Amino acid sequence: MSNSELFTSSIAKKYVMALTGLFLISFLVIHVTINSLVFVPDHGATFNTAANFMAHNIIIRIMEVGLFFGLVLHMVQSLILTIQNNKARPVKYAVPPSNDSSKWYSRSMGILGSLLLLFLVVHMANFWIPTKQAVFSGEEHNSFEKMKIVFAEWYFVAIYLVGIISLSYHLMHGFQSAFQSLGLNHKKYTPMIKAAGFWFAIIVPLLFAAMPIAFHLGFID
Repeated sequence: MSNSELFTSSIAKKYVMALTGLFLISFLVIHVTINSLVFVPDHGATFNTAANFMAHNIIIRIMEVGLFFGLVLHMVQSLILTIQNNKARPVKYAVPPSNDSSKWYSRSMGILGSLLLLFLVVHMANFWIPTKQAVFSGEEHNSFEKMKIVFAEWYFVAIYLVGIISLSYHLMHGFQSAFQSLGLNHKKYTPMIKAAGFWFAIIVPLLFAAMPIAFHLGFID
């Protein structure tokens, strides 16, 4: 394989998808941990302290740049692979895609990814951009109060829940698929990876979903 093929072949794209996917999964762990601090009964003090630290820490800000480019690269590679797979489908599939061996969400990653992209646009407009504006202006941003305002509106809660459900199904396929794309298959460890991916795709989205619901119903004050 030539150097150019190393970065343009389908195999190379799958490696990039896997590595950026795992990077984004690690970000989800940090993000859901910080966000879960809203449940600490101190009127948001602990959460705001953690959020402000993340917003002002230079290392975290540098990582955010990497996260942004990783997210863009992940989406671009996903789009390219989807187009390539659609073109190759008559040759690629020995059985119809609707076969029981193929879950519907594994065949719908493009749709789920599109819903996630729309969710991210709303999320960044509501939280990420106001936080960055506060950082560059030297002001403190009360993220806790901002969440209370946003999630008081039912339509924002609905948008977030659709995005979170899409994330869950995306992770159902993507978590285990990332390890498989990297060639990390083993009869002993693959079932463990699949189980970890399943529960990760359930627990993390549930934690994310609990926040807008709790704010909207007044369980968090």
